Parts: sequence; C-alpha cells; structure tokens
Amino acid sequence: MKTSVKICKEINKIFPLPVHPFNLQNQGVKTYAEWQYEKGQDTLKFYLEYTTIAEMFKDKRVLDIGCGAGGKTLYYASRGVDKVWGIEVVEHYEDEANDLAEERGLRDKFQFVLGDAANMPFEDNFFHTIIMNDAMEHVDEPLTVLEECHRVLKPGGRLYVNFPPYYHPFGAHLSDAIGIPWVHIFFSDDTLIQAYKDLVKDLPDGSTRINFRISTDENQREYFSYINRMTIKRFNQILRDTNYNRKYYEEVPLRNFLSPLAKFPVLKEGFVKMVVAVLEK
Repeated sequence: MKTSVKICKEINKIFPLPVHPFNLQNQGVKTYAEWQYEKGQDTLKFYLEYTTIAEMFKDKRVLDIGCGAGGKTLYYASRGVDKVWGIEVVEHYEDEANDLAEERGLRDKFQFVLGDAANMPFEDNFFHTIIMNDAMEHVDEPLTVLEECHRVLKPGGRLYVNFPPYYHPFGAHLSDAIGIPWVHIFFSDDTLIQAYKDLVKDLPDGSTRINFRISTDENQREYFSYINRMTIKRFNQILRDTNYNRKYYEEVPLRNFLSPLAKFPVLKEGFVKMVVAVLEK
C-alpha cells in the first residue's frame, strides 16, 4: 500500500463522517429514496429568497434532472404539480423510486425516465419548471445539458440550479467513506481512489459504490467519473454561452462569518457552500 494511502486512511479516522444516505440505507435506517423525500424541502430552500413553492410547482409540468432514487422528485410531486418527471442514468434507482411513489400515493403524478440529460426524450417547449439540484457537478456535458433544458422549457419557463463547487470542503463527493474536509486538495486522485476502494470494498454495497464513482479510461487508468470538477468560474463561463435570462444568482458562504472569504475570486472556490441560479427561457 502506498504511504500516501496509509496516511489518508489514518487521518480519516480522526474525522467523523457526515450523515450520508448510502450509510443510512446500509444500517437499515431508511432507504435512499426515503432520505431524499425527507430532504425535499432542503433542496428548495436556496431558491425561496427569490420565489415561492407555489410559483415553482403549482399545476406545472416539472422535470427533476439527476433524480437519484426519486425521493426529492416525489416531494416536488406532493407540492401540487400537474406532473413531475425524474431523469436519471442509474438504472437500479427506478424500482426504488416507483415503490416510494406507490407508498406516497403519487404514482399518477410521477414518472421515472432512464436517460441522459444531454439528450432528453421530451418535445420542445414542454416543461414549466426544471430543477438541477446537486446535479450540475455530475453531468458529463454541462453546456449541452443546459442547452437541452432550454430546448424543453416553455418560453418563460425556469431552470433552478444549485450545486456545491468542486473546492467545497466535501466537493470530492467521497463523504460516505472519507470525512476529511478538502481531502481532494491534500491528496492526489490516485491516492483517493485507492483509499476509497479500501474503505468501502467490504460494505454490503461496496462494489456498487466503487462502480458508481470510479471508471477506467482508454489508457486503463482509473479516474473519478461521477463528478466533472465544476467550479464557480467554470459555471459562469458556461452560462455566458447560453441564451438564458439570469433572474437570480447567489453564492452562499459556508458560514456567515466566512462571507468575506467567499467573496474573493480565488478563495471563494473553497468557501462557498452552494452556487444558486434561477435561469429563465
């Protein structure tokens, strides 16, 4: 084992893991879908400085991009929508999503779509509302996804985006197993890949987690394929290449007392908790 991997794993013992749905599901506390449903309101809180729940959902056709196991999508369905669609690339989430839809009595308001947000099976000008909650940092082709959202939005429809930038303390998205803040700044990807694999391999869903987060490129080199390293700077550069009207934009600091650090062009990449945007077609 590489020395850097040993060091990473030893330091990791010092830090408690944040609450994570993968671990809650393993412990039998609740399913990923149930956890998402309970957190549904939290996924909207950053937009409520600008809009209301009714304005986002009441009698509207809604699309949730990167819906996961559908829990948050079903929470949106409970907010008075005409209908909500959740699109997701992970096939095994479909049954879990549909089971929760049945349990919550929302089956007629919800549809799970297995597909890529860069090439969506929807007609032009179809949706009133699209939500990308914690998804912008995961899509392979962010500009193409934003263009697809623009295509399927009705004129005057809105895209709601929020995401933690890559240099957020847990921007590596490894906190189901690694609780070290900013760990991706201190250790290389090669070290983190091996440390992560070692930490989760013996878990009941260990192989699923590894396959979800790690892929192999054409040179047979492993890399983290589930994140695109989206930074604040890159997001704003991409937005300039779109045709949206920016109705609202906010960079939320990690803590109020860190607000000064969250305003400096370079430092803010590590001290902004969430980038929030409301974009209108």
